[in-house]
Amino acid sequence: MTDFRLEELRILEETYSGALPELKFSSTFELLVAVVLSAQCTDKRVNLVTQELFPIANTPQKIIALGQSKLEEIIRPCGYFRSKAKHIIGASEMLLREYGGEVPADFEELIKLPGVGRKTANVVASVAFKIPAIAVDTHVFRLANRIKLAEGKTPLEVELGLQKIIPKEKWSDAHHWLIWHGRLICTSRSPKCSKCPLKEICPSADF
Repeated sequence: MTDFRLEELRILEETYSGALPELKFSSTFELLVAVVLSAQCTDKRVNLVTQELFPIANTPQKIIALGQSKLEEIIRPCGYFRSKAKHIIGASEMLLREYGGEVPADFEELIKLPGVGRKTANVVASVAFKIPAIAVDTHVFRLANRIKLAEGKTPLEVELGLQKIIPKEKWSDAHHWLIWHGRLICTSRSPKCSKCPLKEICPSADF
């Protein structure tokens, strides 16, 4: 690893030490649902929706009882509400049928659930089960490429690249450093380079 990437990681860790997920949840199932809802949607909006959803349906059984139409109505503000509702209900049915209603910790089992891809599985494994993982969402993908921490054309390429340069025991924490830096400073449009703690070493500063 080049020196500037080591320094980037050091600064990110120092700046965002202790960073936590923005999504609000009180169980592993709630986390799973919230992450599914977060696709192409902000965590703030998801939190507003789950404030309405979770008090009435926060278990697989209650989601199924709620039904597709009512679930769609509640989660509509998150976008792609029909497919998300279908996935959440499908995942709930599968959890009851094959996992005793409990969300599995194993990555390979998680990605079998409807609507659960690598990103969602990594978030659940990392946050709920404390298994080292790096979930590559749009912020992490953009940021890793922009600051040349791990370049790749696909989320999987970036994930594997980050795994190589970040110590495994820091994977889960680093995921949060990158997300928060992407949200607060290194935004998609008009990144705040003048305020960035990486500005002296970032290869893309003031681009």
